[in-house]
Amino acid sequence: MSTPAARVAVIGAGWAGLAAAVELCAAGRQVLLLDMAHQPGGRARSLAQGDLLLDNGQHVLIGAYRDTLALMRRVGASPERLLRRSPLTLRYPDGSGLVLPPGPALPSFARGVLGWHTLPWRDRVALLLQASRWGLQGFQCDPSLTVQALCRGLPASVMLALIEPLCVAALNTPADQASAQVLLTVLKDALFGPRGSADLLLPTAPLRALLPDPALAWLQQRGAEWRPGARVQQLHRLADGWRVQTDQGQDDVQGVVLACSAIEASRLLASHAPDWAATAQALRYEPIVTVWLRNPTHRAWPEPMLALQADAQAPAQFGFDLGALGGPANTLALVISGAAPWVAQGLPATVAAVRRQLAQALGSRPEFHWADAQIELLATRAEKRATFACTPALQRPSANPMPGLRVAGDHVAGPYPATLEGAVRSGLAAARALMAS
Repeated sequence: MSTPAARVAVIGAGWAGLAAAVELCAAGRQVLLLDMAHQPGGRARSLAQGDLLLDNGQHVLIGAYRDTLALMRRVGASPERLLRRSPLTLRYPDGSGLVLPPGPALPSFARGVLGWHTLPWRDRVALLLQASRWGLQGFQCDPSLTVQALCRGLPASVMLALIEPLCVAALNTPADQASAQVLLTVLKDALFGPRGSADLLLPTAPLRALLPDPALAWLQQRGAEWRPGARVQQLHRLADGWRVQTDQGQDDVQGVVLACSAIEASRLLASHAPDWAATAQALRYEPIVTVWLRNPTHRAWPEPMLALQADAQAPAQFGFDLGALGGPANTLALVISGAAPWVAQGLPATVAAVRRQLAQALGSRPEFHWADAQIELLATRAEKRATFACTPALQRPSANPMPGLRVAGDHVAGPYPATLEGAVRSGLAAARALMAS
């Protein structure tokens, strides 16, 4: 057993935990990295499915993810090599949708909206006027507002084709339940941030190659200890640190970054910080379902990511052509965010609905070569606690429940929804605050 001053324990090797571990290690701390899983990555990881390696859901990054991109570069994972960058494109199978041209944010957004020819002229003007009002208000609103209430004056066409897809993609929460303030924060940093902030960054390699594997290799090269398959049973407060009790033994450390799920963190802190634990336990969650299909007659889509019209009968909001992104050929990933109603119906019913949706959206268009009888189901995954439900005025647990311990994760208090960037930023902040204390 080492002395407490020698090490800092990072509990959880998701993107928040990896960010914290890298920051601590770079500052000269000895890092003990633990995770109950046997591989790093948390909810953004790659898993074997037969002879395929499929991500646990299809993640999209954007140019505004500055800390995630910087962390990738720090551990030797080149965003330029591993991510396909393009201007924001929300194109539907019929060719309609918003496409932003390259350039500074505000002119690019205006040009993109004005060039959205399938949207009536008056609706384009209404969208630009509303976006201008949000900007003049500093992208601030009453924290009790939902996205639907915030956008009450917008035409239905704008809600259907732009706001609702953006809301469910960014917040994984339906517009009638989602926090308007959080969406405004996302819009400010992405659509109206520095040049390139709104760019789509689509992974062209498995998620494990973007950060988990290179970060773990970077840490181990610098002496960090990686202990997979270790579930923390208890945390004991010491006079000069913490005792971390796992199913593999115990370690005394100077400080702890708790970067596991909110549920695990609340269990470990229930006796130390009961109010914090109660706040973490009160979080509600939204699932994401991903369906992978193989089309033997597939031809490359006009864009590797297509938006889809979703409603009570059509579940998927986005589809991805994985072959166009360096993945398995002829393979499509269909993503259903805010998927609670579909999880309740069961995965077989969900898959059947996705197939009907694609047959309707693609079957009449010869360029997609869609013959439903030939489409093979490869896999279906439901991440039932993919993200917290990002509702108005949500009380999220703080990152600082008690001395000598910091919490990291996309669920901790902050301005952003549950995203990779939110997780990375929280991990960096937790590590820096722990060292400062």
